[in-house]
Amino acid sequence: MRILSFFLVGIVLIVIQTSIFQFIPSWLGSPDLIFILIAFSAYRFDWLHGLFLVVIFSWIMDVVSGLYLGTYPLLYLFLFVFLKVFKENSPVKEVAYQIPLVGVVFFIGHSCLYFFYSLALPDVLPEWSWITVLQETFVLIVATIPCFLLYNSLFEHMSQRRFVPPRILRKRSGNFFR
Repeated sequence: MRILSFFLVGIVLIVIQTSIFQFIPSWLGSPDLIFILIAFSAYRFDWLHGLFLVVIFSWIMDVVSGLYLGTYPLLYLFLFVFLKVFKENSPVKEVAYQIPLVGVVFFIGHSCLYFFYSLALPDVLPEWSWITVLQETFVLIVATIPCFLLYNSLFEHMSQRRFVPPRILRKRSGNFFR
């Protein structure tokens, strides 16, 4: 049930990110909400369910708004695996490093992706701008705080809620013909 609810949240975020955020001025910056959702799934879901969400969301983002096929799956898979491995092997309490680590992984991931594309497609890429990358990282870190609070409350609500099938689907016992 949690996977289905976070899948629906992800679909809504993809729609918001690819349609509404296009009208925000570029100097203001727009956060990558799917990146934040995948970071949250790395912290809270197990490997199988988290990878399921990563594959689905990265594929959808790649089809909907990817300029070069494979960019989003590569970036989101790197994010998920790095955060998942760090979470499982870290002795520090997870609240202390979650949000800053999302910013660090965003910065490193986009830097590595730009370096890779500069080798593969040197004539196509725009010039590297430290100010733009740092601004996008800062906007992402600020947006991560309320998103993590909302995702965590949804995760806790879905964990406490027990799925009860509708009355029609429940198996009845006894004589049906009385």
